[in-house]
Amino acid sequence: MSILKEFRDFAIKGNVVDLAVGVVIGAAFGKIVTSLVGDMIMPAVGMLIGGFDFKDMTLKIGSAKISYGLFIQNCVDFVIIAAAIFLAVKLVNRFRRKEEAAAAPRQEQLLEEIRDLLKKR
Repeated sequence: MSILKEFRDFAIKGNVVDLAVGVVIGAAFGKIVTSLVGDMIMPAVGMLIGGFDFKDMTLKIGSAKISYGLFIQNCVDFVIIAAAIFLAVKLVNRFRRKEEAAAAPRQEQLLEEIRDLLKKR
């Protein structure tokens, strides 16, 4: 019974729930970026550089079919997702720094008040 209680405590912690929400949102965001790249960006790039579809870019070696166009498309997906995550983390860090900077003077003020009260005694 102790293992079940430990698992319940682990699963209910805020970090696990936040992680689960992040995974679900990340999966949905990945689908959106994949559609953006596959349905809008790559066709436009293909048209600009010669009117071909990256999905059709393959290399056939014997019976093997190497789809290097899809690989290029997936690399573009990765770059867009990585840039979005980088910007999101940068934004969150900026807000955290502002909160920490705002909290520091308040802590100092409280410590000064405590010091003054102790001096009066």
